[in-house]
Amino acid sequence: MTILPDAIRRRGPWSLPNLLTYGRILAIPALVALLFWPREDWARWAALAIYVAAAVTDYLDGWIARAWSQQSAIGRMLDPIADKLLVCALLLMLVHTDTIQGWAIWAAIVILCREILVSGLREFLAELKVSVPVSKIAKWKTTAQLLALGFLVAGPAGDQVLPYNTQIGIVMLWLAAGLTIYTGWDYFNAGVRHMVEEDERGA
Repeated sequence: MTILPDAIRRRGPWSLPNLLTYGRILAIPALVALLFWPREDWARWAALAIYVAAAVTDYLDGWIARAWSQQSAIGRMLDPIADKLLVCALLLMLVHTDTIQGWAIWAAIVILCREILVSGLREFLAELKVSVPVSKIAKWKTTAQLLALGFLVAGPAGDQVLPYNTQIGIVMLWLAAGLTIYTGWDYFNAGVRHMVEEDERGA
């Protein structure tokens, strides 16, 4: 009776949290493929189902890793990468399908630029062995972004069930972009401060 729990709780690259992260990465090409049929309702609903499952794993992998003490170096590396790949791929496909269009494209650009900025800053700060904790506002940004993408992935198919579904997604995308600018500025300030301190120590 203890074989299954022991197998599930194993550590290393094949631990359950890491498997969930791998699954989130594998969901990306499936989502991209489905969004090549943006006017097919079945494709939109299938993409939404995969997206929701991926979003749930984003919460579960971290929770399980902490609860079962299964934190790992590969998990710490891949988890944020998987999140960024998912967000960036979806934004590109939603622009491609005209779900995001007009001025709303700027909101998508802001989010994409922030992801690149934060990735670069985190890599630099990691070399200095400096960690930047996730703020409460950053968590709000992530929540708004996840919800916005969910509404937009459903797109026109969702409009048939929930009136103004796409418009709700666009409004939430702008909200996420606003929070993105705020949190990105915080990360940038922290990065610049550590850069200056590093240069002063080397002088």
